[in-house]
Amino acid sequence: MLARPYRSRFLFFAMASSALAGLGFGPACAQSADRAWGYNSYGIPGLIDMPVAGSREDAELGFNVFAFAGQTRVSAAFQITPRLSAGFRYSTIKNYMGGGTLYDRSFSIQYRFLDEGRFWPAMAFGINDMTGTGVYSGEYVVATKSISPKLRATAGIGWGRLGSNNGFDNPLGVLSDHFKTRGERTGAQGGTFQPQQWFTGDAALFAGVEWQATDRLRLMAEYSSDAYTREDGPTFDRKSPVNIAAQYKINDQASITAGYLYGTDFSVQLSYALNPKHNAHPSGLKDAPPPVVPRAGVEAAQSWTNDPAYLTAKLRPALAQQGLVLEGAKLSGSTLAIQIRNDRYNAPPEALGRAARVLSAQAPAMVDRFAITLSENSQPVSTTTIRRDDLEAYEFHPVGGELMRAHAQIDGAPPRLPVAPGTYPRFSWGVGPYLLPGLFDPDDPLRADLGVSVQAQYEIAPGLLLSGRVNQKVIGNLDQANRPSDSVLPHVRSDAWLYYKGSGPTIPELTGAYFFRPGRDLFGRVTAGYLEPMFAGVSTELLWAPEHSRLALGAELNRVRQRGYDQRFDLRDYEVTTGHLSAYYQFTDQFYTQLDVGRYLAGDWGATLSFSRVFDNGWKVGVYATKTDVSSEDFGEGSFDKGFMITIPLHWATGQPTKQRYSTVIQPIVRDGGARLGVANRLYGMVREDQPASFDGNWERFWR
Repeated sequence: MLARPYRSRFLFFAMASSALAGLGFGPACAQSADRAWGYNSYGIPGLIDMPVAGSREDAELGFNVFAFAGQTRVSAAFQITPRLSAGFRYSTIKNYMGGGTLYDRSFSIQYRFLDEGRFWPAMAFGINDMTGTGVYSGEYVVATKSISPKLRATAGIGWGRLGSNNGFDNPLGVLSDHFKTRGERTGAQGGTFQPQQWFTGDAALFAGVEWQATDRLRLMAEYSSDAYTREDGPTFDRKSPVNIAAQYKINDQASITAGYLYGTDFSVQLSYALNPKHNAHPSGLKDAPPPVVPRAGVEAAQSWTNDPAYLTAKLRPALAQQGLVLEGAKLSGSTLAIQIRNDRYNAPPEALGRAARVLSAQAPAMVDRFAITLSENSQPVSTTTIRRDDLEAYEFHPVGGELMRAHAQIDGAPPRLPVAPGTYPRFSWGVGPYLLPGLFDPDDPLRADLGVSVQAQYEIAPGLLLSGRVNQKVIGNLDQANRPSDSVLPHVRSDAWLYYKGSGPTIPELTGAYFFRPGRDLFGRVTAGYLEPMFAGVSTELLWAPEHSRLALGAELNRVRQRGYDQRFDLRDYEVTTGHLSAYYQFTDQFYTQLDVGRYLAGDWGATLSFSRVFDNGWKVGVYATKTDVSSEDFGEGSFDKGFMITIPLHWATGQPTKQRYSTVIQPIVRDGGARLGVANRLYGMVREDQPASFDGNWERFWR
C-alpha cells in the first residue's frame, strides 16, 4: 500500500514548532508531564479529542459530559494506580451511518509506562472500546514532553479509529503479518474482548500542544488522527483534522471547555473531579474525645467487683456518650475486657481510642490492661489489648499513634464475654432518603427514583435479629421504563422495570437473621425472608477469615423464589437454588480481589472476578466481570455481565461521625445471565474492617 498524503500533518507540526520557537520556550526549563492537566472528550487524560501520556492524580474520579455536532458522551474515569487509569462512557450519536440514534457503551484503559526525564518524554499506551461494539475501537501509543512549566507538546500514533485519518502501513507489520490488516469484529452482541484487532491495520499520527496561560485558563490545539468515518456526512460534515479549545477552571474540582472541532461546529465539555483520598473534612466535625485519666485520678480498687450488673452500670453511660454500645464486660485480675458495638465511627481505631480513654477514667488503679473487642451483629471479631501505661505515656507524644500501634496486641476475638444486663432485646430505627438510579435505557439513559425509606431492626438476643425496610417513592421516572425483555433465560433481572410501576409503599427487605461463630476464625450467617426486592427465601453462609491472613474463604447456599412485582408479599412461580464458593484476597492495604464460583439466579453456572480499591476512609471503587455457561447469543446484548461498584461513606462528605454509606453497582446493561442474589450483611464485608489487616491505614485516628 502506498503512503497517503502527509501535507496537512506536516503543516500542523511546522506551525506548532514555529509557535514554540516564537515564544522562546526551550527544553531546559521543562516540568514533568507525568501529571495530565485535563480530560479529553472521551473522559480519559488528554487534550481535546486526542490522548496525552500523563496520568491524573492517583485515585482521582473524573466525570465528564461532552457535546458536539449531534454527539454526546457521558463518561467516568478512575485513576486506579499512579500509572493505570480506566474509563467508561455512554455515548449517543444521531443519524449514525445514515440511520437513527445510536446508543453506545464503551470502556478504555491507559497505562503510563515511562516517566518524563530530562531528555525523553512521558509515554503511555491505551486501548479504547475494549469490550464494546467497536464504534470507538482504537489503540494508541503517545508521548508528552514539557517544553516549559506552562507548555507541553504531545505526539502519538494510533490504530483503528485513531488510525483513520491520513493512515499509512502499520509499522508493526515488520514484526508479523498479523498486524498489517485489521480483521472484522466477531460476535453480534458486543461486549466481548477482541484482542486480535488491537494495534492492527493502518496507523496514523496525531499531535497537539497545550498552554497553561493562567492558573484558570488552558489553551489547546491538536491534529486529530480520527477521520470520523462513520459520522462524517450523516452526523456532521468533517472539514479539517485540526481542533482548538480553551478550558476554564471554575474551581479545584470543576472546569468547562469550549472548542471548535474539525472545522465544523463548536463543542462544550463539563468536567468534575474528586479524590476519595482527600476528605472534605479531614478532622471531622465530631466532639473532641475525653482525655486519658491517670491512675492517680481514679477510685480505689476495692470499690469494684466483677458483677456484670455493676460493670455495666459503671461503663455503659460513659461509652454511650462516645457512641459506643457496651455488649459485655469482664474484670479478670489486672485486665478489664469489654465487648463493644461501634455504630458511629467509620475507622475502627477511632472507636478503640475513645473506648480506651473511657476505661482509663473508669477502671480502678489495679487494672493494667484494657482488652477491647469489636463486634458486628453481636459477634466478636477482633480484640485489641492496650497497656494502661502506654495510653498515659503516648497521649501527647509527637508520634503517639505509631507507638500505640507498635505496642498494641491485636488478635482474633475470644468467645463472647458475659452479656451486659439490659443489652437485649434492642430496637433501633431510622428515616432517611433513598436514591434508586436506572441507567442506560436507550429510551432515556438517565432514570431515577427518589423517596423516603424507613428502616427498623429488632435484636432479640446476641446475633438474632429482625430487620426490615419500607420505601415510598416521592419523585422519579423509573415507572416510565417500558422495554419488554427479549431474554431467552428466566427473567430474573431483565424484568426489573416491572418492579417500579407501583406508586404505593414497597418492602425491599424484611428478614430474620442469625449470626454466629461456629469455631476459631469461622463466622456464620442464616437469613430468611424477603431478601431483596426481587427474591425471597433462605440464605446461608460460612466464612473462614483468620485475623492475620490476607486470604479468606467462604461458601454460600440459597434457596429462593421470585417476588411479585409490587414488592410486597406476593410470590411468583419461579424458584431456584443458587450459591457460590468464594475466595477473597488482600493484595495490599487497599487492593482486594474476589473470586466467586457457582450457580446464579437464572440457573447458569460460572464465575465472577472482581477487583476493588478500598480506601481507609471507607470509599470503595471496583470493577467486576461474570462469565457463565450461557453463550453470548443467549445472554443477549453485552455478551456477559460486567459493571462497576462504588461505595461512598457519608461522613466523607458531611464530616459527621457515621458508618452509613451509599453503595451502587453501575452495569452497562442489565440481563439475566450471571445475576447474583443481593442479600444484606454478607460476612466478608461485615468482618473485614474490624480485623487487624485493616487497622493500619486508619490507626492515626486512634487519638481523634
